[in-house]
This record gives sequence, structure tokens and C-alpha cells, in this order.
Amino acid sequence: MQAKLKPLAEQVIVITGASSGIGLATAQQAAQAGAKLVLAARSEARLAEIVGAINDEGGEAIHVVADVGREQDVRRVADIAIDRFGRIDTWVNDAGVAIYGRLDEVSDADSRRLFDTNFWGVVYGSLVALPHLRRNGGALINLGSEVSDAVVPLQGMYSASKHAVKGFTDALRVEIDELDKAAVAITLIQPTAVNTPYPQHARNYMDKEPKLPTPQIDPHRVANAILKAATEPTRDIKVGMMSKINTTTAKIAPALGEKIAARQANRQQYDQPSSRDPQGGLWHASGGGDIYGHRPAP
Repeated sequence: MQAKLKPLAEQVIVITGASSGIGLATAQQAAQAGAKLVLAARSEARLAEIVGAINDEGGEAIHVVADVGREQDVRRVADIAIDRFGRIDTWVNDAGVAIYGRLDEVSDADSRRLFDTNFWGVVYGSLVALPHLRRNGGALINLGSEVSDAVVPLQGMYSASKHAVKGFTDALRVEIDELDKAAVAITLIQPTAVNTPYPQHARNYMDKEPKLPTPQIDPHRVANAILKAATEPTRDIKVGMMSKINTTTAKIAPALGEKIAARQANRQQYDQPSSRDPQGGLWHASGGGDIYGHRPAP
């Protein structure tokens, strides 16, 4: 049974990781389209600012402070959404963290913390959302990456977590859509590198300021893909030409893909020494941020 999804103006949408980057861009665009929003992240002050701005402009949004790596926090997000709006039409698992460093340098604790957010946060969000989405039909949207298929050095554990997100999402789609024939659209979004504060919020083991390699796409392009999946049942969406190229190369010419990936190693740091807290936002809220990333001062 194919899900029949509502127009955005008739939807209640939950978005995790809504305090910056792709999550914030998606929240703002969904609010402009008339959706009712439940925004979750760890940064309470920033969430309150975002929700206040949306409501001041005539939208309707609430926020919930939550660490998606904690199942009880995710259940609280759903409970508050139901208490306030009575239903959930779309759930977007966007929250994510990053680590820059070689795999043999990154601590087990940091790696497990990344997986708590990037993988288990998606698992908890998906399984908490599903009973609500099954009730009247709806969309579950999980944020993967081009490195759900390809890989990038110095972000090996991030790549591993996004591979895990893809495997979980694909298996869940088979169980829910193919076996149960439930009216739930399950979509994996796979962007290429996106111009967000991702590097600034990352745990950094390097001695240089981290960055994402170019070309980078505008986060609003990813938000557009997410909101398309919220209204049109879609299996997966690769956002950006490089995502299509890199995922295809990883599948049909993996040895070539690895050689191309190796060339990205030196393109993931600026020349300047790192001046930020190397812990970034891995273990604690970074205070939220903007939609776009920023170069360090020269």
C-alpha cells in the first residue's frame, strides 16, 4: 500500500537536529509552507530563538530539548508532539555529529558517542515514530549521506555510521512497506558535502581547522529534498551531482572510488591551526548555530 501523504500545510512534522544546518533550513521552509513543527535538538536557547521567530511570523512550532542518543529523550519528543498536535505526519531524523581524525587515533568512547547520535538516534527516532505514522499514513525520512555508499578518509567513523543508517533504513523499508504493506513512506536522503556548520561542530583530532571538501551544495537544496519526500513517497534521494557520481563509483568501480577518496584527505583542513575547542559538539550541545558554515578568520 503506497502512503498517501498530505500537503505540507496540513502536516505535523518532527525534525531532530533542528538547531542548525540542514535541520534548521528544513524547519524554516516547512514553517513557510504552513506545517506545524516540533523541533528537537540539544541546544535549548537556540531552539527557543528559532521557534520564537517562526511563531512571530505566523507559524506554529514548539521545541523539545533532546539528545537523540537517549531513547527516553526521543520518546519524550513524540509524546510532546502528540500532546500538542494529536498526531505526527512526518518524522525527519536529521541529528548528527562528526569526528575528524584517523581511525587509529579516535578513541573508542568518541566513536561510540558518534554512533549513539548518528545511528542509534535514527533507530530510536524511526521506531518511536512508526506507530504514529502507521495510524494515518505518513513519511519517515532519514538523513544518510553520499558516504552511506562511498567513504571519506579522516571521517571514517562518520562514514561507517552513515553506512549503518542506510542498511537500517533499507531493511526497515522492506519490513514495513513490502512485508506489512503499511502506508508509510520511508526515504533515505543522501547529500553530497553541504555548506553547514558541520566542521565547526565536529570533534577534531587534527592540528588544523577542519572543513568539508568542495564543491559544497546549499543546505536549502537538501531541505527541498526532505520536504519533497514528506509529500511524495520516495525510496531515496541523492542530492547534488557529486553524490550521484560518488555513490555510483563506489558501487561499480570500488577500487577507483577508493583512490578518488584518498585524494580528499588533504582537502579536509584549512592551513590555519585549529582555534576551536577540539571536543566540538560531540558530547555536549555546541549552542546551536546557523544554516551555513563559516571559514575561520585568516
